Amino acid sequence: MALIDLKGMGIALVTPFKADGSVDYEALVKLVEYQVQNGTDYLVVLGTTAETPTLTETEKAEIKRLVVTQVRRRVPVVLGVGGNCTRAVVDTLRQADLQDVDAILSVVPYYNKPSQEGMYRHFAHLAEASPLPLVLYNVPGRVGVNMAPDTVVRLARDFDNIIGIKEASGYPQQAAQITACELPEDFVVLSGDDALTVPFIQNGAVGVISVVGNAYPRLFSHLTHLAMEGHINEADMIQTEMRAINTQLFQEGNPVGIKALLYLMRLIDSNSLRLPLVAASPELSERLDATRKALDIYASHLFA
Repeated sequence: MALIDLKGMGIALVTPFKADGSVDYEALVKLVEYQVQNGTDYLVVLGTTAETPTLTETEKAEIKRLVVTQVRRRVPVVLGVGGNCTRAVVDTLRQADLQDVDAILSVVPYYNKPSQEGMYRHFAHLAEASPLPLVLYNVPGRVGVNMAPDTVVRLARDFDNIIGIKEASGYPQQAAQITACELPEDFVVLSGDDALTVPFIQNGAVGVISVVGNAYPRLFSHLTHLAMEGHINEADMIQTEMRAINTQLFQEGNPVGIKALLYLMRLIDSNSLRLPLVAASPELSERLDATRKALDIYASHLFA
C-alpha cells in the first residue's frame, strides 16, 4: 500500500519551548525550514523527542498545522499517534485532522506491558481504523517490552497499510530477523538509534529516524545515504566522528541533550523542557559545546 517513501533520514523533531515553558512556534517553523533545506528526507512530528506527553491537545494540533504549512509538501510528514489505551488511539485516528500528513508512527503500548498477542491485536485495531499508512515503533527501553520479529512480520503480512517499523531495540540483528522473512515489497525497517544506523542498514534497514539530525541534518543524511548505497567504510568514518556527540546526547535523557545542542548552535532560543524533564546540566552543556565545535570543523572539511 505504501504511498510514502520512508527511505533515508527522517527527523524526530523537537518541540522548542520558550523560557516560560510555552511552545516557541516561531522557532519551530525555523527549525522545520532548516531541516528541509539541509537534506532531511522526511519529518516525524509529535514523537518521543517532541515531548508529546507534556503537550496539550491544542498545542499538538497547532504544531501539526504549522509543520505541514511550512513543509508545503516538499518532504513527507509522519505524525506520532500512540498510547496505551487501544480504544483511545483508535478514536484519535478517526477524529484527527490528518490533512497533509503522509503516515502515522505509533509506539508499542507502554506501562501495561502487553503480550505479543496483545501487541498484535492493538495494532490490528489501529490498522483497521487508520486512514493513512501506519509505521510501528518498537522501543523496549521506554515501553518495557520488545515486539518480537514474528509479531512484526505477522502484522506486515496481515495489514497492507502497516508499511514499516522504527526499530529501536538496540539490536541490529532484530532488523535482520525481520527482513529475512517474506514481507510485502514496500515494508521498511528503519533504525531508531543514531549510533547504530550503519549496522542496522547492514542488517536490512533502509534508513533511520534520527535525533542528532535535528542539529546535523546534512551530515547525518550523508552518512545514512552512504550506508544505503553500500559505501560502508565511508559511512563508518562519519559514524566514528559522531560517536561522542551521539553518546553525549543521551547521557541525561532525550530530548535533554539535543535541545542543549540546538541551543548552543543557536537553532533554538531556549533549551527549556517541561517537567518531569529538566535542562541539561552545565557539565553536559560544556561537553556538548566542545564536541560540536570539533564536529563543525570536521563537517566543514568534509563538504568543502
